[in-house]
Amino acid sequence: MEKRANKYHLKLALTQYANGETEPAKELEIDFTNHDEIFEIIERMKNKGLFEDPSEAIQFALGLKLFGEIKLKYRKNPLFDEINEAFPVFMKKLKSL
Repeated sequence: MEKRANKYHLKLALTQYANGETEPAKELEIDFTNHDEIFEIIERMKNKGLFEDPSEAIQFALGLKLFGEIKLKYRKNPLFDEINEAFPVFMKKLKSL
């Protein structure tokens, strides 16, 4: 039986390069699942005031949830050996703030 998960659709657009150019424009869209309600987590991160800019809290929460879900899915992959030890400690610290 498949685990229940929230379904998301993410669209990312490159609107301007570091040199100021806007062409060629690039976009990607992906559908993904996550066991957490990411919008709730984003709000919690914004409310914690960990970052000066609220948009940085969004970037942090989104990046962490995307990374964390893949790390969890592939936790036995040797790529994650070192981080598997540190990640739970980091998450406990973050949740305690």
